[in-house]
Amino acid sequence: MTTLEMGLRLAAGLGLGAVIGMERQWRARGAGLRTNALVATGAALFVLLSAYGFDTGLTAATRADPTRVAAQIVSGIGFLGAGVILRDGLNVRGLNTAATLWCSAAVGALAGAGMYPIAALGTAAVIIANVVFRPLGRAIDRQPTGGDEVTVGYFFEAVCAEPAEAHIRALLVQAISGSKFQLHGIRSYNTDTDHQVSVVAELTADQRNDSQLEQAVSRLSLDPAVTAVTWTVRTDPDNTTDDPLNSATTTHTAMKNWRFRSPLTRNRTS
Repeated sequence: MTTLEMGLRLAAGLGLGAVIGMERQWRARGAGLRTNALVATGAALFVLLSAYGFDTGLTAATRADPTRVAAQIVSGIGFLGAGVILRDGLNVRGLNTAATLWCSAAVGALAGAGMYPIAALGTAAVIIANVVFRPLGRAIDRQPTGGDEVTVGYFFEAVCAEPAEAHIRALLVQAISGSKFQLHGIRSYNTDTDHQVSVVAELTADQRNDSQLEQAVSRLSLDPAVTAVTWTVRTDPDNTTDDPLNSATTTHTAMKNWRFRSPLTRNRTS
């Protein structure tokens, strides 16, 4: 086999793995575009190595079995799959992502073996399973577990004058209602400044949607009683810490002569 043909097989594995990863990346999953592309590329490389890397000096009686390396790909991908599966109480999250990684390895192995049509069909099957079957599964499921669906968490905070606290809480609920976010709770804290309170909301979403949340932030910041609003993406959606900045990866803030003040005495949850 020529180097060009090997390069084509490798490129096919890379491209098809990237196609699978784009769907995972779009849903803000842990193993996204790069991970799936690397898994498929690695599988293609191992298949090429197994099939053509040990031909020198071998006779028909002593030829290496190329299926052995392919079998080890199936076993080895389990380590990556275990890294994206998380336990959340009685629920388990990340099973779909782990299965997608497993399928990406299979697609890469097919591309490495030169089975382009089957590799392309396998890619299409994975995309269909992740995109088309998702709403079908929700419709069939009588009691959603929320295990692998809600993975993006947000903290939303507004600092306002104490007399306007109830009004700001109502505005916050109104801004979130009708959106793709699920409101899990609102907490109010006193701040270091007299007659000011911090209202913090905990939100989750099926996928990351920063632009829609930014619109809600902008509307709330126009209220005269609000001195600052901020929203934060959480690295762990199941972390219920009272400090919204403790587990943040990204923070967007609209300030009006304001700096962050730690919560003090009052904690009311609704």
